[in-house]
Formats: sequence, C-alpha cells, structure tokens
Amino acid sequence: MDQKLMTINLGPQHPATHGVLRVVLDIDGETVVGCRPEVGYLHTGIEKTAEAKLYYKAIPLTDRMDYLAPMSNNLGYCLAVEKLLGVEIPPKAQWARVLLAEATRINSHLVWLGTHALDIGALSMVLYAFREREDILKIYEAVSGQRMMSTYFRIGGLAEDLPEDFGSLVQTMVTNVRRRLQEYEDILTNNRIWRNRTIGVGRLTKEEAIKSGVTGPLLRASGVKHDLRKARPYSSYEKFEFEVPTSDRCDCFGRYEVRMEEMRQSLRIIEQALAGMPDGRFRARAPGVVLPTKEETLYSMEALIYHFKLTTEGFSPPPGEVYVTIESPKGEIGFYMVSDGSPMPYRMRVRPPSFVNIAALPKLVVGRLLADVIACIGSIDIVLGEVDR
Repeated sequence: MDQKLMTINLGPQHPATHGVLRVVLDIDGETVVGCRPEVGYLHTGIEKTAEAKLYYKAIPLTDRMDYLAPMSNNLGYCLAVEKLLGVEIPPKAQWARVLLAEATRINSHLVWLGTHALDIGALSMVLYAFREREDILKIYEAVSGQRMMSTYFRIGGLAEDLPEDFGSLVQTMVTNVRRRLQEYEDILTNNRIWRNRTIGVGRLTKEEAIKSGVTGPLLRASGVKHDLRKARPYSSYEKFEFEVPTSDRCDCFGRYEVRMEEMRQSLRIIEQALAGMPDGRFRARAPGVVLPTKEETLYSMEALIYHFKLTTEGFSPPPGEVYVTIESPKGEIGFYMVSDGSPMPYRMRVRPPSFVNIAALPKLVVGRLLADVIACIGSIDIVLGEVDR
C-alpha cells in the first residue's frame, strides 16, 4: 500500500495550543514530517493602538500583551519611555519593580507548569499551581486593586506607594511557594509518565537555539547561559545576588528543570528586595512628566496645575528613538519607540519572546510523533496576546 502524507490542523481553538494558535502539520501515519505555525487570529493591534494614545495611556495595553506577566510588560514599556525622557527613578520604585517583576515570573511559571502538566495528563498539578498563584494575585490586588491587569507601574515610578501589609503578603507568598516547589518536584520529576513524555522530546541544540534567536528558558535549557538581568542589568538588578539556571538536556524536561530553578532564584531576589527596600519617594520628582502625589495636589497650586495638564495633555519627550529590552518570564521582550516631539509615540514596535520562540516549533517536532507536538508547544510557553500584539 502506498504511503500518503496527510495535512491536518492543530488549533486554532485546541486547548493545548494555549490560545488561538493554528499549527498546520504534515503527518506520515503518526510521525510529523512538516510543521507550520500560523499566527494572526487574535488581531490585538496593540502597537498601532499605542501610537494613537498619550504615552501614559498606553501602559494598560502592555498588560494585555501577556496577561500572565503584566508587571514585566509594564516595566519594559516604562523603562523605554523613561529613557526617552531621561528621567531618573527613585531607589524605592526600582526595588519594588524588581520584587514585583520576580513575583510575576513565578506567576507566569506556575501557570505554565500547571497547564503544561495538564496537556501531558497530570490533572492535579494545575490545581496545585493555581493555588499558589493565588498568593501572588493577592499581592497584585493589594498594590493595584486588580488581580490580573494591574497597570501598577507608571512612567517615573509606581502608581501608589506600597501598602502597609505588603511585607506580610510577600513573605507569606515566599514561604508557601518555596515549600510547594519541592512537592511539585516530588510529584513530577521521577514520575515515569512525565519523564517518558518529556525526556528526549522536542530537542533544540545549542547551535539551533542561537540561530533561531530564541530567548528565555527555551534558550537556557539548550545550555546557553544568557539572561538580560545579568548581561545588561536594569532597574538595579545588578545589586541582587542570584544564579542563572541552565540545562544541557535541550529537551522538554530540561525546560522544566530550568523554570523550576528560576522560581527558586526569583524567591531569593524577592527576599533580598523585601529586606532591603529603601525608604523615600515612589515616584521621580519630575514636574511636567510625573504626576504629583495626591497629598501634593491638596496643598500645592503648582502640583494641581501639573496634575491637570499632565492628565489632559500628557507630556512630549524630545525627538529621538530608543530600544529597551528586559528579561520577561518567557524571554527577551524589547520596546522600540520613536518620538517626534509630540505627546504620542510616532512609532512603537515590540519584540515579544513568544513570537520569536514559536518560530522554532518545527525544529522541535519534525520527526517526532503527533502526541509530542502537544508537549513541545507547552514547553515553549507561549501567550498569543504577545504573538499577535
């Protein structure tokens, strides 16, 4: 009997594609011989929308690019605008940003762990991971009033000062997550099904990873020790002690090992940030660019005028262009921005890690079985809001 290739669609509504991702697969029996990820089903248009908004009004859009890492996206955008403006951020705001960005990394990795394990058949893990994630959402809610789309970072600092119970909430989260991480590994690391579905599956060699331009845990699990928090520190990361986990396995199991260790390293950073949180202002003193505090508007006419003009007219950075990158939970996210001296960005483009990383999927799945495609997509950890932007 002659063998014939069959072309099938995985997604764009399949739950294991983690959103509206469509993957066109050519299969020979159950073996994948061709793979073409097709994106564009979300139509967010965030970059063009941002070009029609005042700089500070575009911050909420960045939350929606990766709804599992809103604080990280806020941070990258704010750093880019602050670089355009030349604004210096107070130490307290920088340390708070680091702490919350690392809590966001744990938040994102927990959802990845739960959903990736669910894809492979470990149902209970998603319940456990979402239980610990709740502690992080309580921190979000305490600082910003929102559980997901926090929009807490501002150009020049933070939206509000840290709440009184911030320290206790963070300490509770650190204690719970640290204890539970060991339980997760007790369940998964030596689980025969988990190991059979991940070890040797979705291999991406060091050379292939570098050529593909992938970043984040996907790159570090191929043995490349690259992390922007170490390579090009930002927001005072150079003052914190932590390790960059890597793995030479180059497969789905290696990506699991890297992300589990990354959560432990994030806990280290959070503890350092909480213990050494500086006192002082949570916003830069930059009239005409940064909103004054509520108290200042109550007692100062100049502050009230600045508040009114900033809210209605925004601010106008000098003409120029910047490109700022940070290490988000999924990899390198970069914001390129052009200012023509008006109150809105003339051009804004984003280099999202999910968009670049998903392009490496064919290298992971060609030659593998159809069932391995599910494990490989999960191991990349994509979010489609970031892919379509």
